[in-house]
Amino acid sequence: MDEEALTRALKDTPISAMRALAETGSTNDIALQWIDAGAEDLSLVIADRQTQGRGRLNHTWVTEPDASLAFSLILKPTAVEAAAPSALFAPMCGLAVATALEKRYSLYPQIKWPNDVLLERQKCCGILVEAAWSGSQLAGIVLGIGINIQAGALPAGTTTRFPATWIEKYTRQSVDRFELLAEVLKQLAAWRGQIGSDLFFREWERRLAFRGEIIRVEESEKSSIIGTEYGVDSTGALLVQSPDGIQHRIEVGDVHLSPTQA
Repeated sequence: MDEEALTRALKDTPISAMRALAETGSTNDIALQWIDAGAEDLSLVIADRQTQGRGRLNHTWVTEPDASLAFSLILKPTAVEAAAPSALFAPMCGLAVATALEKRYSLYPQIKWPNDVLLERQKCCGILVEAAWSGSQLAGIVLGIGINIQAGALPAGTTTRFPATWIEKYTRQSVDRFELLAEVLKQLAAWRGQIGSDLFFREWERRLAFRGEIIRVEESEKSSIIGTEYGVDSTGALLVQSPDGIQHRIEVGDVHLSPTQA
């Protein structure tokens, strides 16, 4: 990793400290350990290669050098953030990534509930938010973000639970990882100040993928709901209406576009 180039790119961002690693198992794990050691608000962990990246529901992946951007940002929550529904932090990250991609590359990303960013209905970014506790006290929040930059992020033979893609497929030009990181960090700072606001929900609803379409939500290996996605509520739950007219409020699950999609 070119740390000089990284430092230059991040000079106007709000981060307070940084750990830049050639390789690690998981940037989230490093960030959680750093919180225990007294990390400051807006401390950043970034790795060229991540060998044990993880997502929701125990999904795992490997992040390859240059082809992807993998980082974790530590928040020391304010009183407002500590009181906010925990499910709002993943869409906050989604809004930051989507806004950054739109601003820098004139793309129009959407947010797939609860924690993915899509380009043309394919996943280009995954998000994992984790909390660190000191007894019953919330000690910190880790925002883990992985973005597919180049085709090498999806090596031949890679299988994914949802169709995946990469940024340069749509920009048709090279994407500087560090410049994109800087923009995402700036947007995270902006959306952090809006979490739970009317603007926050308005933008999330505007970018919500598959709204008005029939989806299947896997709540567990043995339970799923099929219905029309029609929005999210103030706690971050997904709202789905099944064909019998029953309205479902879903807090945990994986969204698939159609009843037959694997």
